[in-house]
Amino acid sequence: MLKGLALTPPVLGRISIGKVIEKNGKRLPEKDDQFTITSQVQGRDGWLLHPLNDELRQAQEGKLRSIPIRLLFNEPELNFRADYTLFDRNTGRPLCVGNGETCKRQGEDGIKTLPCPSPDACPLAKGGVCKPYGRLNVVIGDDDPLGSFVFRTTGFNSIRTLAARLQYLQAISGHRLACLPLELRLRGKSTRQSHGTPIFYADITVRSGMRMEEALLAAKEVDEARQVAGFDQAALDNAARQGLGNGAFEDNEEDSGTIVEEFFPLPDPKKTEADSSAPNKPTLADKLESLATESPSPGVSP
Repeated sequence: MLKGLALTPPVLGRISIGKVIEKNGKRLPEKDDQFTITSQVQGRDGWLLHPLNDELRQAQEGKLRSIPIRLLFNEPELNFRADYTLFDRNTGRPLCVGNGETCKRQGEDGIKTLPCPSPDACPLAKGGVCKPYGRLNVVIGDDDPLGSFVFRTTGFNSIRTLAARLQYLQAISGHRLACLPLELRLRGKSTRQSHGTPIFYADITVRSGMRMEEALLAAKEVDEARQVAGFDQAALDNAARQGLGNGAFEDNEEDSGTIVEEFFPLPDPKKTEADSSAPNKPTLADKLESLATESPSPGVSP
């Protein structure tokens, strides 16, 4: 095995919420309200669609908002890896990867392990260049039980939701996460930061039309059938763990250039300048404090 090369789950295609478009001579990410499944081949207009994209979309009246999946591994952190990541924008190579406690950072003297204070407190991460970055590998269909489709995200809602769901599903299934019939589902929400505009994120649930009890029974049956056939899930998880740990960084230079373009775009300088020069809008707390200061207390004459 080549040392320094992370062995990631084999990838057959990509799952995304949005795409990269060209606007005013610049390539910028554009958000969407549905999933898109693509191959690993790019054309002039972007990633070429995978045949599964049209197949699943037709069954959902044109909007692909849920994808039936299974997982490769029983360990949640093998299916979904998330960390704080900083890329070198000139080369596209990972520069620093951390978990909030420690990080691996590429320097002139090689890769060093250092404390990771998280992006908010790290001087190297100024300007929003370091973000939470997650990769989820899922199995779609039965053609290749060890081949996966990767969903990448820097969205906090997707990362938090996926991490929590996988932990819960592993716990209630009796460590049969890889045997559960699951579904990657798109959800929407509005926040104060989005100004009422819906934002979309990924979630994992049991398959549509199944109760949790039915899914758990199905997982038990699959697990028993695999054991009879000699399928060693524990050995597969261990092999994946060793492979991922064989390299300092999961993403290689070949893939990271497109990752930076799609998930780590440079901030718009005009927008940044406008935001910094615009007066801050008073919050609800500011308004209440101002009201309390200006209004006399009950029973007290002005």
